[in-house]
Amino acid sequence: MVAWSKFEHFPYIRNYRATNLLYGIPLIDLSKPESKHLIVKACEEYGFFKVINHGVPVDYISKLESEAVKFFSMPLSEKEKAGPPTPFGYGNKQIGPNGDMGWVEYLLLTTDQERNSERFLSIFGQNPDKLRSALKDYISAVKKMACDILELMAEGLKIQPRNVFSKLLMDEESDSVFRVNHYPPCEELEGERDRNVIGFGEHTDPQIISVLRSNNTSGLQISLRDGSWISVPPDQDSFFINVGDSLQVMTNRRFQSVKHRVLANSHKSRVSMIYFGGPPLCEKIAPLPCLIEGEEKSLYKEFTWFEYKKSAYNSRLSDNRLGHFEKIAAS
Repeated sequence: MVAWSKFEHFPYIRNYRATNLLYGIPLIDLSKPESKHLIVKACEEYGFFKVINHGVPVDYISKLESEAVKFFSMPLSEKEKAGPPTPFGYGNKQIGPNGDMGWVEYLLLTTDQERNSERFLSIFGQNPDKLRSALKDYISAVKKMACDILELMAEGLKIQPRNVFSKLLMDEESDSVFRVNHYPPCEELEGERDRNVIGFGEHTDPQIISVLRSNNTSGLQISLRDGSWISVPPDQDSFFINVGDSLQVMTNRRFQSVKHRVLANSHKSRVSMIYFGGPPLCEKIAPLPCLIEGEEKSLYKEFTWFEYKKSAYNSRLSDNRLGHFEKIAAS
């Protein structure tokens, strides 16, 4: 495992106590007919929700998590053979190229298995086929779930065609990525009552939709519309869905991307797996005309996913990346 250096070198927040959410995180059963309306409501109010009856086989989840735990348990010198991230590969503490740091190590992969370099996969042993198979099964299942959710969103918004969002993920040129994060126990936090070390700093996801699954270790928090932060209770059997910046633009800010972060845990290791569903690089992103009503105006300039991705890559995690693309001041 990584020998993590003294935590003073990492960003932290003082005297943090999470706000309790009166009714809890929105929980949506995808097997129920009313789910499309509940999804829209959750996206409008939180930009975040939890789903059950998601259709992802338990063995797909457990196999990939097992492979991830094996990888992060390897000596640092072995893991670094899969790095540095350019942007794909293994990263350790440094998040992106602009100075963001966190109590985290990670593996970032493309969802196109043919493009994942043997540089990453060969370090999993003599035969990387086990990992490749686990990745393929898991990503295929969560991609299907993400598309199903996006089609339920379209139905709930009463827009046609129902694949207006999902077709961007189904496109052969879809620029989707997959990330596995490992947050080691931060034992130096033991006895520290006045600070919480940041595992992954506050940010929104730039893509259309993110599908998150983690083990049973706490740490994830989301920001509410009033700026307060709430802790998300872990649930290893469910998935959490984030509205991304691109979906915020396409809905003309009716849905808002959720700001979230991860705090380090002093006792337990946290492993999370995230599918980021993105459009093709050449796809033009702009508010859908059918969602602009009456005297309402478009809040955003049209841009391509490539332009936004490039802008996001050149920014810090906490920056308001959509600010550069606003047509008028959003209120």
